[in-house]
Amino acid sequence: MGQPKFSRPKTQTPTHPWKAERIEEEHALKEQYGLKRVGGMKEIWRERSALRRHRQLAMKLIGRVDTSEGHFKREKEEFLGSMQRKGLISEDADLDDVLQISVENMLDRRLQSQVYYKGFAPSMRAARNMIVHGHIVLGNQRMNVPGYHVLREQESEIAYHPSSNFNDPNHAIRQEMDRRRQTVGGDDSVDVTQQVREAHTDADFIEQIKADEAAMDAVENEDGGEA
Repeated sequence: MGQPKFSRPKTQTPTHPWKAERIEEEHALKEQYGLKRVGGMKEIWRERSALRRHRQLAMKLIGRVDTSEGHFKREKEEFLGSMQRKGLISEDADLDDVLQISVENMLDRRLQSQVYYKGFAPSMRAARNMIVHGHIVLGNQRMNVPGYHVLREQESEIAYHPSSNFNDPNHAIRQEMDRRRQTVGGDDSVDVTQQVREAHTDADFIEQIKADEAAMDAVENEDGGEA
């Protein structure tokens, strides 16, 4: 038995550390989702561990003799409702659909991915930089955790921080993204963020993030001094 005041880690590491196929797959996911260059594997393992827990509970409920009434029915409905709120399954999905969830679906629910998919950043890595440097809010809460899982009902609350320079529609990055949308045709075009990514390298964008962060700090310091 472990020490009661210390919680056990919930992230399971791979059983074999040197399988080439798994390592290549994880490197591809790390690049695709803009995860940390050092330690990005742990973020993938964390999502896989959470997915494994979801599947185990789904298998447990599927194995019940009768889930149409009583405690088992309530447990099934609460589990499916939780998965729907997390945006991992549709409203008419069943337990079998939970088994079809992939690690990519889990990574898609991260705040970093949602910021990129909604067009707030030109690339996954740029979205991570925006969040870490405090340019993104969820409702009224400034977020600085790229791995936060966004609930379905919270998707519409993602926005730029009021004091962020990116909140200005005339910002160069936003103007470029709007221009690309108009060129491609339609605000929901999948190609927009890819085209903007090609127009702005990560290095240039990071320098812009740092400059905007300095401006935000200067504004906050002035407001604090006036108070």
